[in-house]
Amino acid sequence: MEEVPEKRVDGNLVLATWNIREFGGNKYGGRDAEPLYYIAEVVSRFDLVAVQEVRDKLDSLDRLMRILGAWWKVLFTDVTEGRKGNRERTAFIYDSRKVIFGGLAGEIVLPPIERSEEEGPAEQISRTPMIVGFRAGWFKFTICTAHLYYGKSSPDDPRRLKEMDSLAKYLAKQAKAESAWAKNMIVLGDFNIFSIEDETYKVLGKAGFKIPAAMTELRSNLGRNRNFDQIAFIAPSIEDQLSEAASGVFGWDKFVYRDNEEDATAYKSSVGTAKYKEWRTYKMSDHLPLWVELKTDFGVPYLRRLATT
Repeated sequence: MEEVPEKRVDGNLVLATWNIREFGGNKYGGRDAEPLYYIAEVVSRFDLVAVQEVRDKLDSLDRLMRILGAWWKVLFTDVTEGRKGNRERTAFIYDSRKVIFGGLAGEIVLPPIERSEEEGPAEQISRTPMIVGFRAGWFKFTICTAHLYYGKSSPDDPRRLKEMDSLAKYLAKQAKAESAWAKNMIVLGDFNIFSIEDETYKVLGKAGFKIPAAMTELRSNLGRNRNFDQIAFIAPSIEDQLSEAASGVFGWDKFVYRDNEEDATAYKSSVGTAKYKEWRTYKMSDHLPLWVELKTDFGVPYLRRLATT
């Protein structure tokens, strides 16, 4: 598969985020074997994938994990209840030959707001983010995946902006805490950012997060005109490589469910030609996987530091 770095046994981490539309839903018949094998092929080329829009029914996720094989593992949240939660989950799928679960796993609950002598409850994020600790080679990191509120189909919906601001500030504070499981913090997912000019995008930088330079040019929605998905870092161990880190989006639509396949029997028999481009988003997705490659072998710098002390 072109556009994705070669998978190696060690030395690097190929990290991805992918909103798989209504993964576990039943619209247009849900996902049968064919798209699940396509999704598995895409996932298998990465080491760690954050997945958003996993639904309450886990049959599609369970089948995907069986296709991937025994060395692939998954962590996922409980369902977020309520209309804004949309009965969604988030998940991390990872290759356990390369990535080790560190023991830390939880859902983000924003702390109470201090008001004079009392504390009041904070307004929580609509779809509860998940935070997990992992190791890959020398790289120990905490990673949070989120699917932020969409709301109005326009830049900087007020609730979306507030969620991004609250989450970024909370994670930045956690990264600096003495009790932090790791000093390296990553936040990624579907933030519904329309453009890098959005304030929703800029609050990541204001909180101290850095985004690989090449990623600012990437558009991760199927229409390739939105910066919906992002991967951002407060990561002292790899800060020196972020400006040049390789990143990209994988255009699965160049290989399966292509624009010129509107006469394909698979969809024509069930929904009709007029709905092809919508139908395929419920088989694959309306998003493209966004990825970044990180170096995880810090052995040489470590030995140099020892030699000079």
